[in-house]
Amino acid sequence: MKTAIVIGSGFGGLALAIRLQSAGVQTTIVESRDKPGGRAYYWERDGFTFDAGPTVITDPNCLRELWSLTGRDMSDDIVLDPVNPFYRLNWVDGTNFDYTNDDTLLRSEIAKLEPDDVAGYQRFLDYAAGVYREGYEKLGHVAFLDFASMVKAAPALAKYQAWNSVYAMVSKFVKSEKLREALSFHTLLVGGNPMTTSAIYALIHKLERDGGVWFARGGTNRLVAAMVTQFERIGGVLRLGDPVTRIETLGDRATGVVTKSGWSSQADAIASNADIMHSYRDLLGDNRSAKRTTARLERKKYSPSLFVVHFGIKGTWPGIPHHMILFGPRYKGLLTDIYDHGVLAEDFSLYLHHPTVTDPSLAPEGHSTFYALAPVPHMGKFPMDWAEVGPILEKRILDEVGRRLIPDIHERIVTKFSYAPSDFATDLNAHMGSAFSLEPILTQSAYFRVHNRDDAIPNLFFVGAGTHPGAGIPGVVGSAKATARLMLEDR
Repeated sequence: MKTAIVIGSGFGGLALAIRLQSAGVQTTIVESRDKPGGRAYYWERDGFTFDAGPTVITDPNCLRELWSLTGRDMSDDIVLDPVNPFYRLNWVDGTNFDYTNDDTLLRSEIAKLEPDDVAGYQRFLDYAAGVYREGYEKLGHVAFLDFASMVKAAPALAKYQAWNSVYAMVSKFVKSEKLREALSFHTLLVGGNPMTTSAIYALIHKLERDGGVWFARGGTNRLVAAMVTQFERIGGVLRLGDPVTRIETLGDRATGVVTKSGWSSQADAIASNADIMHSYRDLLGDNRSAKRTTARLERKKYSPSLFVVHFGIKGTWPGIPHHMILFGPRYKGLLTDIYDHGVLAEDFSLYLHHPTVTDPSLAPEGHSTFYALAPVPHMGKFPMDWAEVGPILEKRILDEVGRRLIPDIHERIVTKFSYAPSDFATDLNAHMGSAFSLEPILTQSAYFRVHNRDDAIPNLFFVGAGTHPGAGIPGVVGSAKATARLMLEDR
């Protein structure tokens, strides 16, 4: 394999392209939008910089590796600033919980909720360390191409009771309902319901404790720009603003791609970082094996979507930390509404991102940049017109942020806009507007996710949230490592 084309420049696509180019494979990334980054897109409005997401960076070493492959240092291209506390969790009764890896502080925060849970938390931490070792260190960068590989992993999964949900597992260790929520909400950041996502995902807690939580100076978009710099510096080619419309195949081989502009190119291998359903249904439309895969993918469960309100306001807020979770009055009931019933409930929980408390350059002087994000059902479960629903939900979300944190929020707003499930579907070709691809339940994990290499077209590969190990920056960067290994072995 001398040449490769990667479709899509999200974190997974960029990480894969850097690995291939570093190994001497001439690699071209073809990106449909005007800027690289996929879900890590950004907007500049009225002097404010708004990251589309993802904003929580964990395991920075998985990123540093992409520079060290060519003997370079990531810090030459991007500065990561530590975020502490990692998150402030806030409940409707006014309780705050600062979640951090400062052990003394964390224990005192736990004791405030329930003194007896300090010891239980320590046992949970031991459990999380075990699943981190088995699920992330050993299996997070390995492709599961056949059922035998899954059978091999089964004893470890059984040892850590992977059939239990994260919430159920946490509940075995601590009795405070608030602490159970504090230790299980993380799966929402990768599209999983804490009530149904495998307990293996408790590894996220250990990942954060060991590696910290970081923010890219200038915004997540600057980390994307740094990855592009590294890719182009070593000879990679990035083609922007020209969507791939077709992956060409001949027999059981992928031969190249065709774009909307009419540009076409052949390559020894093709890898897609695009939405998995879009890749199989639209880009491989007339391929017989792809049609069979599409039919299987249609029956799978997809993660919910998100409704995100971006707003720039007058004033600075040193008392509002970088990341906050504003829990609503319900936890399990709200999750059931979103994941099972497809109901846009009256209440909601919010993730509030306040980057200017870490990096004031993201807003004009004396101003602040925020976004408030609410998980909502995907369009398959809630097929409403978001042009109609969006403004109503936007006002309710801003009202809630005002009620809990910034009383005169509406008078302070300089600029605002929202991003809805319909935008995920349009801008990112996300199936049903899902924000995280396949839901990370046990029966859709590892071997049961889309394989990093297609079963019928051996030089067609996949990277990103729909493949193993799943969504989130460490997840998709891990998928790139697994996919690159397969592609380079193929040489």
